[in-house]
Amino acid sequence: MIKPRSNAGRAVLLSCWIVCLVAPLVKAAELKKETCAAFDHYISASEGRINSELHDGPFLFIDALPETRRAEAYRQLRDGKILVKQMNANEEGHPIEVTHGLVHDWIGVLFIPNASLSETLAVVQDYDNHQIIYKPEVRRSTLLNRDGDHFKVFFQLYKKSMATVVINANFDINFERLGTHRATSRSYSTRLAEVEKLGQADERELPVDDGHGYLWRLYSYWRFEEKDGGVFLQFESIGLSRAVPAVIGWLVNPLLKSIPRGTLSSLLGATRAAVISLRTKPNSGTVHPVRYIRR
Repeated sequence: MIKPRSNAGRAVLLSCWIVCLVAPLVKAAELKKETCAAFDHYISASEGRINSELHDGPFLFIDALPETRRAEAYRQLRDGKILVKQMNANEEGHPIEVTHGLVHDWIGVLFIPNASLSETLAVVQDYDNHQIIYKPEVRRSTLLNRDGDHFKVFFQLYKKSMATVVINANFDINFERLGTHRATSRSYSTRLAEVEKLGQADERELPVDDGHGYLWRLYSYWRFEEKDGGVFLQFESIGLSRAVPAVIGWLVNPLLKSIPRGTLSSLLGATRAAVISLRTKPNSGTVHPVRYIRR
């Protein structure tokens, strides 16, 4: 008589099955012009929405909720929860399709109690220390140039899930203050290159837009609002990767959707922990980093 497999055994078999199904995805994938154009169209629609929200509101996405749900959302944030939801750009009521590509558009918000806007911006703009604040997702970080509220930075991004992915990334980032208690920033990837055989003698970069297609574009939008005895921090990330073959999409797509959701929650949580780890020198109003602690 054959005994039923244990849960652990089922998990191993399922993992092997997923690896076999996902194996075709590790082949090279070139970013097509029509995919790039469709993504640019998606971003244009998203930024149209963002500009409208910054002009007429809601400033935080939870402010658009009905009164009862909005009150509950604020209560959850004050209790320390991170609220995350998936976004989808629309045009005339129809979703914008990105041919041969997969868009990862997620937004999240949290509350940092007893924090100020200046402290929060100090952490987010401390790019040389992002490799500490956001490890292991950020392996290396360097501020290349700053001109007022415009930053050019380099990150080496790392993610281990269905595959280990390492990407050398350059970003242009612009901050804007909206009065005394609000600020925003927009970050645009200008160069993303996958790294193969990290740490080995034959480590190399793959050609830009011609690697495995794990990440072709990555744009992000921050909003900061100081109120209610702390800072509300909202982060929206819009990434572009290769599409998943339809034959395995039913299995792989849920996994691909869970990865950016978890990464976004981790990033927001790490930002809160870093802000909390700051202290203000007495009578100076100057924020000094002490030691960044992951919580």
